[in-house]
Amino acid sequence: MSVAIVTETARPDPRTASSAPQPALGACETCGNVYDKSFQVVMRGQTHVFDCFECAIQRLAPTCGHCGCRIIGHGVEEDGQVFCCAHCAHHEGADQVTDRA
Repeated sequence: MSVAIVTETARPDPRTASSAPQPALGACETCGNVYDKSFQVVMRGQTHVFDCFECAIQRLAPTCGHCGCRIIGHGVEEDGQVFCCAHCAHHEGADQVTDRA
């Protein structure tokens, strides 16, 4: 899993730009909203546009192989399966993962 790089190109630098709204980067690929403060996420070489982190998470974050929640932290991985925690991994038969305490 590669790391997503978030870049904000629609929001102007407050030191050099006017206070006028900047044009949107495009519609959010999750909800379709066009927003002047949208941002781009580059993940695995592909650029995505979102209007909020919630939409970015819904579209890009992996889901737990047991409970189905979106994994927005590190999660755990065993044999190519990704889980939100060791508890869920153990329910699916993974026996090499542990949560840090």
